[in-house]
Amino acid sequence: MSILDELYPHPPIPLEHTDPFTLLVAVVLSAQATDKKVNQVTPTLFARASTPERMAALGVEEIQGIIRQIGLAPRKARALSGLSRILLEVHGGQVPASFEALEALPGVGHKTASVVMSQAFGVPAFPVDTHIHRLAERWRLSRGTSVAQTERDLKAAFPEARWNELHLQFIYFGRERCPALYHDLSTCPICSWAATKKRAREEAQRNRGLRRRPGGA
Repeated sequence: MSILDELYPHPPIPLEHTDPFTLLVAVVLSAQATDKKVNQVTPTLFARASTPERMAALGVEEIQGIIRQIGLAPRKARALSGLSRILLEVHGGQVPASFEALEALPGVGHKTASVVMSQAFGVPAFPVDTHIHRLAERWRLSRGTSVAQTERDLKAAFPEARWNELHLQFIYFGRERCPALYHDLSTCPICSWAATKKRAREEAQRNRGLRRRPGGA
């Protein structure tokens, strides 16, 4: 936590938005897509439909045409149209501040609901994306058997008051300093001591490779 606080003292929310609804839309679009790509598409989308009323009025085909550059665009367009109608019909046009209500919306799973609850409403949550799942296993904070298990382990490891901020700090660290491939664990400010077992395994693999080579030690 001390290292992450030093590197990312005030981590911003990476998805551009103006309110809970635009955040919800951006998070739905971010599934299997980069935040950078989402942020390139949402200005056009939000210029046309920044409220549930306007999004529902666009219709699926028009939404899909705007977000076509994003992966799974047809499915996401249906989800955005459907969740907008439900927000209007069931929640008075407002994004509900409830895990249960959010997860009942089309295209919204536990991770998406967790991001909205933490970043839009300030409710403690620890959404686990691929970066966080990978770092938690690498740093031996979780067995990494599933995203759900990783979330439980991280919540147990850190104070609840820090979950929302740590979620963002993990993401930025994973993207900028701790890639999955070709990462020098020995020079990483966290992996150099938190991933000692992983480093030992990699060193053993390198040594075995050397011994297999002709003339290897």
